[in-house]
Amino acid sequence: MIKIEHLVKTFENKIAVNDLSLEIPEGKIFGFLGPNGAGKSTTIKMLTGILKPDSGKVSINGLDIFTSPIEVKKQLAYVPDEPVFFDHMTGVQYLNFISNVFELSSDYRRDQIEKYSDLFELELNGSISSYSHGMKQKMALIAAFIHDPKVIILDEPLVGLDAKTTKKLKNELRNFANRGCTVLYSTHVMDVAERFCDLLAIINKGHLIYTGCFENLKSQSGNANSTLEDLFLNLTK
Repeated sequence: MIKIEHLVKTFENKIAVNDLSLEIPEGKIFGFLGPNGAGKSTTIKMLTGILKPDSGKVSINGLDIFTSPIEVKKQLAYVPDEPVFFDHMTGVQYLNFISNVFELSSDYRRDQIEKYSDLFELELNGSISSYSHGMKQKMALIAAFIHDPKVIILDEPLVGLDAKTTKKLKNELRNFANRGCTVLYSTHVMDVAERFCDLLAIINKGHLIYTGCFENLKSQSGNANSTLEDLFLNLTK
């Protein structure tokens, strides 16, 4: 579970996130939506400890991200919208480096690397510098999943992925949620969020403007034929 309490972040004179409070439960795919500049990426960077808030609190499975960062990050996986790698490494070298960070045993890391490289059909012997954008996205996913996280945070994870890999990723995220993990899925693709996410939060100009399921949002609109895209555009105009 992720619990956000009165989170505030300001850059110079602009309030990027304004008194945001939100609970993201276990066992659900939780869509995190908002237009460009709404504060989504800033919020995610505070959830992962990359940015420190001006005020407020973030706890993950009962642990404060800023007072217990190591304990939290042992449970956490984060896939940013633009993953960064040590490009001089091969894929297998990079995944072993990540395994060392999480102190994974030799047998466990071997099994996990084999499992996810087979799942996403990624050849690991080549240099990461030679990888396409889609291959690098696959590498980011494997590196995120390798230690079997309890909380998964993804920022636009489908960018660069083909249809086959997209389907596999969605199935794997559903598997994580079914095992009781917390999955936060940030996206601009309303069709995917409508079909895939169990719950939604919509923020605009740093403020939370809706949280709940799509069906409730549609019911509130009074139009049974509304799509999430229609409702989102109406809420954030």
